[in-house]
This record gives sequence, structure tokens and C-alpha cells, in this order.
Amino acid sequence: MKEDEQHEIEEQDETLYEHHKFDAGPGQKPLRVDKFLMNFIENATRNKIQKAAKTGNIYVNEEQVKQNYKVKAGDVVQVMFEHPPYEFLLTPENIPLDIVYEDDTLLVVNKPAGMVVHPGHGNYSGTLINALIYHFENLPNNSSDRPGLVHRIDKDTSGLLVIAKTEEAMAHLSKQFFDKTSEREYVALVWGNVEEEEGRVEGNIGRHPKNRLQNTVYEGDDAEKGKPAVTHYKVLERFGYVTLVSCKLETGRTHQIRVHMKHIGHTLFNDERYGGEKILKGTTFSKYKQFVDNCFKILPRQALHAKTLGFIHPKTKEAMSFNTEIPEDIQACIEKWRNYAKNQKEVL
Repeated sequence: MKEDEQHEIEEQDETLYEHHKFDAGPGQKPLRVDKFLMNFIENATRNKIQKAAKTGNIYVNEEQVKQNYKVKAGDVVQVMFEHPPYEFLLTPENIPLDIVYEDDTLLVVNKPAGMVVHPGHGNYSGTLINALIYHFENLPNNSSDRPGLVHRIDKDTSGLLVIAKTEEAMAHLSKQFFDKTSEREYVALVWGNVEEEEGRVEGNIGRHPKNRLQNTVYEGDDAEKGKPAVTHYKVLERFGYVTLVSCKLETGRTHQIRVHMKHIGHTLFNDERYGGEKILKGTTFSKYKQFVDNCFKILPRQALHAKTLGFIHPKTKEAMSFNTEIPEDIQACIEKWRNYAKNQKEVL
């Protein structure tokens, strides 16, 4: 398989790696961020720090800042790059895996919410790859030197992933993802009443020009930027202020469902990175606000689960499909909204 194809299926693999992170103490007086970093980073030159700022790699409180930003008490300062730190090493860790299927060629795992798929962005341990290299020897590397990894899902997204155990499986499965012949269905709870019963969202996705921790859909004169992305959605159940939808991926870009659903006005419920942790539909009256806050507590992450995964087995050529139950936290949140919607109808 061509190297560019492998990069393509790795979901616009542009993870930002945290190289340095500093908390400004309570006694911190306002100080330019470049001077602040020079005080903390060993052997750092002003030129190097200024270059990091110009390339958009300095963040304060997860927001991109320029070199003249003044750090104040309580700020969290990060220096991020698109390559791992030189001291980055993969360490095997005895972390339990929820294995749905396994043979001598591949395995399918059900990743819990909160587990990062591969090291990076400040998460250098406790990842799925740390667990995989503990439980399995000689996993094939993909083009980014990540053992066994064919595709990935976000840290706070739960659900199914296929892992290659042989070079042949890596090549065969990667090509299926690249050729868009694999089946990937997600379940998501989104803000708002999705009007159409089903629909198609198409729009190039790339890094947000102002907030590099987000992705965005490029439009107008910039429509050719980013990478092509297509998501198909279907309404499963309506609860008035939120809607339960099924999303099928035609492509696999970073944050694709989260970005596409926000683009059409239906941000994922409690998706903090994209603004879904705010009340986007309904009133802000105390009783409703308390209900939504309780839902956020039950489901402290974006409401997204990779429910179904299908592909052709690399060795047997058999069509395989795997399905998982919706996790308890999402299910409990859905049930609360279902009851709320029912009570609203009874009142009317």
C-alpha cells in the first residue's frame, strides 16, 4: 500500500504533541509568553520560542496565542508540535482490553471512553497502543510507526476499532478504509431537532485557522482547503431539544462527525471542544438548566459511540460485521431525555 494512502486512512493524522506544559503560579505577574517560556525551557532561545509562536504552536488555556500575550496567574501554557518529543518512547502497560473478536490475523476491541488511542498531546501512557504492545508481540507498524493501528477514534468517543496483527492484515485493512469499503456506524446525541429524517453532509475538513485544537469545514473561497469528508446521518429518535442520530462515515477525518454535525447546526451533546457543553437549545430557566446539568453529569463527554464496524477479513475474505451496545453513560442520558420529552408532551 502506498504511504500517502496509509496517511489518508489515519484520519488526517495531525495530532498535536505536547512538548512542554507549565502552570503559572498564584504569584505570577503579567509577563510576555515568550519571556515566560524562556524562564522555564532549558536551552531555549528567544528565536526558537518566537518561531513556535509564529507557527501557531503556543497555547494558553487551550487557546492559540501570539508571542506578546501576557501570562497571568492561573494560566496553563503549552508548547505543541505536530511531531512527538524526542524522548517519546512506547512503553508496554498491563491495561485490560475489551476484545470483541480475535484470530491470528486481527482483533476487534471495544475502546472505553477516556482511553486515548495512541500517545501524544500530553498522553504518553495509558493509551490503547500501550496496552496492545503489552498483550501482543510483533504487531506491524503503520506508516506513523504505530503498532497495529489501522484507524482511530477520539479519546472521549467509545466503540469499536480493528487492530492488525500481521503486515498483510495491515495493508489489506488499510486499503479498505482508504477505498471507503469498510462500514463504520456511530450513534450520537446532538443538540436541536434535526429536521430531515436523513441526510448527507459533505465539506472539506481541516485545522481551524484560529484554534488549532479544533477542525472546521472550509467554505467559499477556501472550499478546496482541508480534505474531502462525507457523513451520512439518519434520525433514530427525537426528544425535542436534542436528537438521537446514526452517522455513517464515508471518509474518516479527525473529529469528522463532531465537525460535520456542528456545521449543520447540531453540535454533539456535551462536546466541550466544539461548544456542546453549553445549552444550545431550550431555555436557560433554572429548572431546565438543572435538568441539562444533570445530563452533563451523567454523561461527562461528547455523546458519540462507534457502534458498528464491518470489513472484509484479510485472510478468509469473509465479510465481517461487529456491533456493540450503547454504553451505560450515553444510554442513561438518552433515557433522561426520553422521559423529559414524554413529560413535556403530557403537559401539552
